[in-house]
Amino acid sequence: MIPTRRCIPKLLRSSLFKLSLLDRISGSASYLIQPYREKKDDSSSNLSSIFQPVPIKSNPDDINVGAELAGTLRKADLLKILNKFLQQREIKALALEYGLDDYLQQQAYTSFRCYCLETKSLPVDLHVVISDILQGAGHVADIFPYFIRHAKQMFPHIECLDDLKKISDLRSPANWYPVARAKTRKIVFHAGPTNSGKTYHALERFMTAKSGVYCGPLKLLATEVFQKTNERGVPCDLVTGEERKFANDRLNPANHVSSTVEMVNVNQPYEVAVIDEIQLMRDQGRGWAWTRALLGLPADEIHLCGEAGAIDLVNSLCTTTGEDVEVRRYKRLTELQVENTALCSLSNVQPGDCIVCFSKNDIYTVSRGIEAQGTEVAVIYGSLPPGTKLAQAAKFNDVNNPCKVLVATDAIGMGLNLHIRRIIFYSLIKPTVNEKGEKEMDTISVSSALQIAGRAGRYGTQWEKGFVTTFKPEDLNTLKNLLTQAPEPITQAGLHPTADQIELYAYHLPNSPLSNLMDIFVSLCTVDDSLYFMCNIEDFKFLADMIQHVPLPLRARYVFCCAPINKKMPFVCTMFLKFARQYSQNDALTFSWLCQNIGWPLTAPKTILDLVHLEAVFDVLDIYLWLSYRFMDLFPDSNIVRDMQRELDAVIQDGIFRLTSLLKNSETGVSSGAAAAPDEDNFQLHTQKQHYYRGIKKDSGANVVGRGRLTERLLAQGLLTPNMLQELRREWTNAKNGDDHSNTDSSPTKIRRKRKP
Repeated sequence: MIPTRRCIPKLLRSSLFKLSLLDRISGSASYLIQPYREKKDDSSSNLSSIFQPVPIKSNPDDINVGAELAGTLRKADLLKILNKFLQQREIKALALEYGLDDYLQQQAYTSFRCYCLETKSLPVDLHVVISDILQGAGHVADIFPYFIRHAKQMFPHIECLDDLKKISDLRSPANWYPVARAKTRKIVFHAGPTNSGKTYHALERFMTAKSGVYCGPLKLLATEVFQKTNERGVPCDLVTGEERKFANDRLNPANHVSSTVEMVNVNQPYEVAVIDEIQLMRDQGRGWAWTRALLGLPADEIHLCGEAGAIDLVNSLCTTTGEDVEVRRYKRLTELQVENTALCSLSNVQPGDCIVCFSKNDIYTVSRGIEAQGTEVAVIYGSLPPGTKLAQAAKFNDVNNPCKVLVATDAIGMGLNLHIRRIIFYSLIKPTVNEKGEKEMDTISVSSALQIAGRAGRYGTQWEKGFVTTFKPEDLNTLKNLLTQAPEPITQAGLHPTADQIELYAYHLPNSPLSNLMDIFVSLCTVDDSLYFMCNIEDFKFLADMIQHVPLPLRARYVFCCAPINKKMPFVCTMFLKFARQYSQNDALTFSWLCQNIGWPLTAPKTILDLVHLEAVFDVLDIYLWLSYRFMDLFPDSNIVRDMQRELDAVIQDGIFRLTSLLKNSETGVSSGAAAAPDEDNFQLHTQKQHYYRGIKKDSGANVVGRGRLTERLLAQGLLTPNMLQELRREWTNAKNGDDHSNTDSSPTKIRRKRKP
């Protein structure tokens, strides 16, 4: 140790201080620290802020051995020593060598100081060292090994940062799939616009193969291919997140499988694989699934269907796998004409028209406006159950059905066969999610415009020539400009951390919550930016934070967070949390438990709010089925729940059929069937609250007794009903006249107030 206090300032001013400090530390407590030799990064402070500190708790001994050996430490003296320790520039420089930047140093020092001052009995070795420093027999630098030990407990990543970076090295995702790399695959890209027959030709090869798999973007498409393949006499199974259907039985799977792209098995060899809508590799949320299918499917032939804008990226990706790409280009089979005039008025709607909206409110407005003219409409939007969408599509397509007009969102862009004569864009502004997960309002992309407009004039229907226009005249030139452009070239494919990678992270950082592990992974990962990007993980993190307090194994927690949930629906999120809690207690989620929590059986909707609630309940049942295929023992009643879905689908279909009346009921304040109250007062309270929160002013006529501002506000907010007001007025009058009688005692009572002394 340095013998005297006088020589310390000279050493501190010396350029050799760091070397001598290292010598001192390595000699006195080398077992506590190992230098961290990571290359410095300008963004280290931003990276450090992602790591959440682990709380350090003291383990007090019954006997304070340090105090018996070296005497009791005064907190004032201890604080001076700790502050002096922090002020040493050389200490800060040395801490940086061990991976502690300014941000981490500040947090570590604050925690270390609190630990030393608040702990009743310090570790013996630290107590003795501090005592020596106070007596002049040591130097503040002697605290450094104990500070680093504390910092490593707070931030365990500083010891394993190199390992974490190796785990999150995503520069060569093609190497993750050795089964596919062991095969010489033939890659065929069927490129063309909507209604060009590209998918038809790929599916023909799929059906004639000895074995095959179809990977679709939607359950509807996977179900359609499943049905068509079986109708052709080729046994085909269906695999989606929520459903399994077998052409034969579970023990004898068919050689052909139709699945959603996320569910495809990349370890099962096939003769032919079809990946539909390959351009969705660019999708910020789901793009990883198409990348995984393209790189990982071990099929002799891979048939890709999609926009020509994805050709260059597919070629680049296949270069990394050593495979060539054969491109087959297709042209549109029917003519598509952009009209020179906008629709301007709903009275100009014609049979075969489809008005495309980008919000539910627009759907409701347009539907009601058209039906007000005596024209029946079909309605399709994303949150409707698949059965309802198919029923509405069949209603619109039926030449014998009087319904000849469709109002829909961009959900019609794929997944449904519709006989549309003319596409009318109600607006060209659509809410989108940017790379940071933030919501933005922007003009639709060229790709979206072409995809939606291309639904008009389907080959083989009564409308073999398609037309497209806008509702607003000012949008027409913008639409023409969009449709004259080629689809935007796709430059990057999505990637996503796997459960295995996150488990390895959790091994090194056992105290970090799952959402924080995801943040760390994304921040540390190395990606080839010329080909790939990290998909948005905000929805995953949202669910991870929601169930963080629920005790679950990491693998189960990861699976729960992958569930397809609409986080904008509070009821869905609430039920998801209940599912996680029930699972964590190892209690089965039975049919009776589910009925009790969702209020089954449900009544027919009376208002739009009722309909939205029923859609949310359908989503909850979807989540149950999704989880039932991953945790079969605790979600045992999938067959009954599927029957519940069919019943609920029929109820929602009826609600969509009566959409206009639901809208009218919502405006006039008809009671919500989903939350009907048994007594009159509760009924009126519920109705008045609906009026108040929607901003609807309704004259209550003779029922309104009071005219004061307070009375009107209480009535408007649903805190008071006319019956209650009448009763209050009656009681007040009786009390004033001295003739107030209770319901149980007919004797007169007097109201007395105790005077204050």
